[in-house]
Amino acid sequence: MSSDLPYRPCVGIMLFNKSGEVFVGKRIDQTVEGWQMPQGGIDEGETPRQAALRELQEEVGTDKAEIIAEMEDWVTYDLPSHLIGVAFHGKYKGQRQKWFALRFIGENGDINLTAHEPEFSAFQWVSLEKLPGLIVAFKRDTYRGVIAALGKYA
Repeated sequence: MSSDLPYRPCVGIMLFNKSGEVFVGKRIDQTVEGWQMPQGGIDEGETPRQAALRELQEEVGTDKAEIIAEMEDWVTYDLPSHLIGVAFHGKYKGQRQKWFALRFIGENGDINLTAHEPEFSAFQWVSLEKLPGLIVAFKRDTYRGVIAALGKYA
């Protein structure tokens, strides 16, 4: 039963460039438009801050960023019913996320989406206003909450 499944502990990264725009990557595993901010699981023995910096390196291929803020609260979202038992190897009903705002201090050439196992096929920098419309529907409320909490750091 899906309600018995736990939430996957993970981090999310709101990466701002010098112009106050936000990094989004196009998910490599999506057949439709599927953009998102970097995010990923917290490994055993890892702090959320450590996980955020590791995920930035793995998904964006750069370490040219500084943590500038952390959401006080954890945010949860549930997977749509058709993805429960499929996504995350069927182990989780959704994710419990700690979100961080980071300032990108590099140039676009410092981003390497293929530095590790690629999760994104492309990236773009977008305004906070445009961000929710690019995200899959079941994550939009989460993104609106993250924007409300961390958007002021743009």
